[in-house]
Amino acid sequence: MESAEIARRFLRYFSERGHLVVPSASLIAEDPTLLLVPAGMVPFKPYFLGQRRPPAPRLVSVQKCIRTPDIDEVGKTTRHATFFQMLGNFSIGDYFKEEVIPYAWELLTTPQSEGGFGFPESKLWVTVFQDDDEAADIWHKKVGLPRERIQRRGLKDNYWHMGVPGPGGPCSEIYFDRGPEYGREGGPVADEDRYLEVWNLVFMQFQLGEVRAKDDFDVLGELPSKNIDTGMGLERMAAILQGVDNIYEIDTTSRILNRAAELTGSRYGADPRADVSLRVIADHMRAGVMLVADGVIPSNEGRGYVLRRILRRTIRNLRLLGAGDERYMHDLTETTIGVMGDLYPELKTEAARIHTVIDAEEASFLGTLRTGTAIFDAAVEETKRAKGTVLSGEKAFQLHDTYGFPIDLTLEMAAEHGLTVDEEGFRRLMKEQRERAKRDAAAKKTGHVDASVFGEMLEKAGKVDFLGYELTSAEANVIGLIKDGASVPAAGAGTAIELVLDRTPFYAEGGGQLADQGVVRTTGAEIEIHDVQQPVPGLIVHRGTVRSGEVVVGDQAHAEIDVERRRAISRSHTATHMVHRGFRNFLGESAAQAGSENSPGRFRFDFTASGAVPDSVLREVEDQVNEVLIQDLQVNAFHTSLEEARAMGALALFGEKYGDEVRVVEVGDYSRELCGGTHVSRSGQLGLVKLIGESSIGAGVRRVEALVGIDAFRFLARESVLVSQLSDQLKARREELPERIETIVTRLRAAEKELERLRSAQVLAVAGELAANARDLGGVSLVTHRAPDGTTADDLRKLALDVRGRFPGDRAAVVVIAGVPADRPVVVAAVNPAGRERGLKAGRLVGVAAKALGGGGGGKDDIAQGGGSRPEAIGEALNAVEAAVREALG
Repeated sequence: MESAEIARRFLRYFSERGHLVVPSASLIAEDPTLLLVPAGMVPFKPYFLGQRRPPAPRLVSVQKCIRTPDIDEVGKTTRHATFFQMLGNFSIGDYFKEEVIPYAWELLTTPQSEGGFGFPESKLWVTVFQDDDEAADIWHKKVGLPRERIQRRGLKDNYWHMGVPGPGGPCSEIYFDRGPEYGREGGPVADEDRYLEVWNLVFMQFQLGEVRAKDDFDVLGELPSKNIDTGMGLERMAAILQGVDNIYEIDTTSRILNRAAELTGSRYGADPRADVSLRVIADHMRAGVMLVADGVIPSNEGRGYVLRRILRRTIRNLRLLGAGDERYMHDLTETTIGVMGDLYPELKTEAARIHTVIDAEEASFLGTLRTGTAIFDAAVEETKRAKGTVLSGEKAFQLHDTYGFPIDLTLEMAAEHGLTVDEEGFRRLMKEQRERAKRDAAAKKTGHVDASVFGEMLEKAGKVDFLGYELTSAEANVIGLIKDGASVPAAGAGTAIELVLDRTPFYAEGGGQLADQGVVRTTGAEIEIHDVQQPVPGLIVHRGTVRSGEVVVGDQAHAEIDVERRRAISRSHTATHMVHRGFRNFLGESAAQAGSENSPGRFRFDFTASGAVPDSVLREVEDQVNEVLIQDLQVNAFHTSLEEARAMGALALFGEKYGDEVRVVEVGDYSRELCGGTHVSRSGQLGLVKLIGESSIGAGVRRVEALVGIDAFRFLARESVLVSQLSDQLKARREELPERIETIVTRLRAAEKELERLRSAQVLAVAGELAANARDLGGVSLVTHRAPDGTTADDLRKLALDVRGRFPGDRAAVVVIAGVPADRPVVVAAVNPAGRERGLKAGRLVGVAAKALGGGGGGKDDIAQGGGSRPEAIGEALNAVEAAVREALG
């Protein structure tokens, strides 16, 4: 049975039993404390916590999941994976154990010909929590499972909670006996390799207080409404139903693995090391494609860092299989889209965008490998020079963080040089970085406040009504105040607070649009609002400072936004939509939005592209957008179903969350997007759009910055004044300026080259004199010289080599030249072969000089360079070199 059919049967079974089929949520977690969705129940967490009302009491889904804590183990075993799919049925205060246990048994044991999975009843075992007599009795008395195949386990194995105060309860796990060839008898408690877990049924029936560990928590009492949460791993089910040993041999993963083997000339099962690489590639390709499809872009932080690491581990393992600089990611991406497209049709419609992002990351990393290898070689040389055998954790982290080197690559290359790596130090730095990223991700939405405070307020007060599409001011009631992370009844003048109203015209930051600012006035206070966020869906929180008086929960309030600021932001937001459409028109549909920021009078727009956008395309997009502005098209916003919006061609931005009902914003027939932001009413209100720059912000992602309205006009006015000034100074008409400036620049560059040649010749002219005046130190000719200030480091090096070359081959010679190219001193030492035979080494002598200069340096025994921060100490440095030579010669 194919994976897609397993998912279809699961959804159909529960749909026929009154469950609402919920599409998989994005891998981008809505929970600000999570980067990515790690479990099938995460999207349903707000329902279990009572923060939101579920769309139905019975739900069923196939949820995409990503887990990366064990990413280094992927491939080494056949159990670990980063991407997986979780089948789950959920009851929010509806049915409980009496119904969910028979549901699970029926679906598993019903013959395949009748729509079930066809498991032999004799092959199934279950575990229950040690004190859960109720579940054990249902399994035995209602289902008919023999008691000897019902095993009891403790808190660590058969009790579930979220790790924080909230709902929790016992669980019952269902296992499939794969047979004696896989291990010993005795059920799951004896051998979980033979007895493979296929389904976990969680019974949320208790309210937990403090949670200290998996098996250490306080139970406050029973929940008033009991819930069910189940999870069945699709990949594990596929392995059983397809009769293969592990998840890498199932229909989806194996096709990617086999394609990687074909491309690299490998064969799975022939070499254990190659098998590890093939498994990494197969797993990571699925994870990478699914993350890009959900709007994640490779970067050095947050979710983007997870994606970058996954893609670069894939590329690294392709190289280990002999791929070299060959680019195979496009082919593997195509295979992955073909494999997963049945369950996730959006992969096929977004194939071009997915290819663009992954192809660009591959090209970037192959270049990075070349650069990073040079940095690695320097680190190895530095370690060996210091007589060390361990590459520092800081250096390994720098290679990883700055140059994208996977740690396994650093470990392998270090081993080739006879070195080890301080892995503990590396992982400590990685952990610190992850914790910073996690804190930063949550801080923007929650303001460093425990998100449970917002959840409790939403539960008590309900969803806040947003009035800002029609109104810029409104009457409201103060329903909550938060100060320093805690709910308070009142706040006085000078207090920084977070204010919750029952209705508001203030737009909360989202969809790339900055938050509104303004003032909230109550009968006894005035609060200046500087930021507005939505830390949990449905709750709009106004952040500000009480300027005067005292605000009290329950007060009536008048909320008023800064209208001019809103209008300027709305112009930017509408312009962003139009520029997005323009780039798609000229670059193709793969030019998909990857981020934006709409500020007053200006915006930035990020989009996927394989390379720099030609100036001609930028001009064409700008011209087209401004032509649309002149047409003064009507801007309409309306609500419809997600399906209807897609049918009419509305663009959905990946990484955004959409419900069943969506808001569509259209600019005439030119642009149509799903968007919750604020906009102008007619395109002519934008006045003017001016693109002012285009650049790369990461592999496969470009950024355009632009000005709108009066800001664009002022920019062009300043440009016009500047052009007029240049025209006057150069005595040329405006249209002649490019040619005239090019001529001047060409002449200037030629003059600079001639000056450089003359200056270099002047510096090198003293080489003969320096050699002739060398001091004799015990049979060694020593030259120490300070070059004129401004002499380049390259010329200092040339002079040192020139002087060294003037000594006979049998005459030991040491040449040390110092100078100040800019504001920092540089020293170069050169030692000929005869000098090196006397034990004199350029690297050590430069180190002596650089230390006197307040810096450091090094290099090879024959030529070395260093520097410092004390130009006034050059004489001292040269004297230190002479002393070091004398000491070396005894």
